[in-house]
Amino acid sequence: MTEGPLIVQSDKTLLLDIDHPLSTECRRAIAPFAELERSPEHIHTYRLTSLGLWNARAAGHDAEQVIDTLLQYSRYAVPHSILIDVAETMSRYGRLRLEANPIHGLVLITTDTAVLEEVIRSKKIAPLLGPRIDPETIAVHPSQRGHIKQSLLRLGWPAEDFAGYVDGQHHEIDLVQDGWKIRQYQELAAEGFWHGGSGVVVLPCGAGKTIVGAAAMAHAKATTLILVTNTIAARQWREELLQRTTLNEDEIGEYSGSKKEIRPVTIATYQVMTKKKNGVYSHLDLFDTHDWGLIIYDEVHLLPAPIFRFTADIQSRRRLGLTATLVREDGLEGEVFSLIGPKRFDVPWKEIEAQGYIAPAECIEVRVTLTEAERLAYATAEPENRYRLCATTRTKRNVVEELAKRHADDQLLVIGQYIDQLDELSEVLGVPLIKGDTPIKERERLFGLFRTGEIKCLVVSKVANFSIDLPDATVAIQVSGAFGSRQEEAQRLGRILRPKADGRTARFYSVVSRDTIDQDFAQNRQRFLAEQGYSYKIIDADDVFQGKI
Repeated sequence: MTEGPLIVQSDKTLLLDIDHPLSTECRRAIAPFAELERSPEHIHTYRLTSLGLWNARAAGHDAEQVIDTLLQYSRYAVPHSILIDVAETMSRYGRLRLEANPIHGLVLITTDTAVLEEVIRSKKIAPLLGPRIDPETIAVHPSQRGHIKQSLLRLGWPAEDFAGYVDGQHHEIDLVQDGWKIRQYQELAAEGFWHGGSGVVVLPCGAGKTIVGAAAMAHAKATTLILVTNTIAARQWREELLQRTTLNEDEIGEYSGSKKEIRPVTIATYQVMTKKKNGVYSHLDLFDTHDWGLIIYDEVHLLPAPIFRFTADIQSRRRLGLTATLVREDGLEGEVFSLIGPKRFDVPWKEIEAQGYIAPAECIEVRVTLTEAERLAYATAEPENRYRLCATTRTKRNVVEELAKRHADDQLLVIGQYIDQLDELSEVLGVPLIKGDTPIKERERLFGLFRTGEIKCLVVSKVANFSIDLPDATVAIQVSGAFGSRQEEAQRLGRILRPKADGRTARFYSVVSRDTIDQDFAQNRQRFLAEQGYSYKIIDADDVFQGKI
């Protein structure tokens, strides 16, 4: 029998041999429960975490399946302590349940009395509880449903929520499959969410998460609040819903900086919802002053803290989170799990690519060498200024110019973090720039011209990271980013993953300064994509100028 590609270590790390013939198969098998930590050329390091195992449990994977996967692919004997730890960690999920009770309203029930005794003695839990009903049951103040789930997760005893949901105000919504058909994975995602009651659906950029949202709305047939990243995204949701559902224009409202419409389906931006007036979040009452049957959180990995706090108070409403990655750089994945819900559906990017629903992509890291003057400036800079210096070097500009020439016939996006760098690139390339202070109407006009091919190249800041539908973009050049953000890397690759009419492969260039913190950040940024099966080919900037790509 062939030695397996996986080495399972007693510190909960999993080492995957990328050169092994079964590495792709193994990566898919461990993806539901293991998180990638490092992805150099030959050995990728994953880690088993409690949250990862609980998400797998909530998605229908049991400890026996996880253990069988480790045993099947492991090169050596799996440490016995790991097998025990997996079984015991996963068994913690569901020993506590929240249920509706006709007399007490909301109760916490246990299958293990000792666990209940442990948690009710916690100083964080005690104020959320009412009277003890019997040895296995204790009342919970109904208004504390979200807060107790947060606190129990932090104690290591995540509760399953069976307390049910209010239907909200009825509103008839159906899909209109005229000239298109919902894909099987989209249907499965919507059903997985609906049967679970609340939770998160994870799908690649370009895989049609909006359709999943529309299908969930058709299940709910109720007034719906949709939270999105920006006004452009709000209008794209609106257009998609008008095209794919029975909703008409009068039934869909926009709640943004420029409009405050409340309709049976209301699309609001995170920005307006978290805007303070006299120290108060004046728009957050939109959550509870209307009888919503469903709340959809687009790009849920970006959920701002104030929205989390308010979500804790509306646990009786069905909640659907949509995202390409559950990675949060602030470490608040646990808040998504406890307040929006666990992961209900997830498909590896490469699987969707194999089905032809997203474009194949080639990821290329172009390494540039700083000039002596640039190296000296970098070496003597204050630590907090070093990334900006190496990320915005003139040497990078030369590479971007050359790549733009080589892809003059492609629909090209140049993406970056620093506005002065983007201003310069826009001027040098002679193409428009879209940034934070670009008016919404001008953004929409430029994106429209890009979609029709009248504009072949756009320079964009991080405003284009999320929820922007540019189906014909085939090449992206990333010049700088939000430090080591894995979620941003995933979103930026996602800008070019819409399937191409001619079936061509998308190209994602990341221009990185060698021997600097830029190179370290790049390795971290690429972790999530490596987990999805993408590999970065590393080339030298000289190869670009010599036409070797």
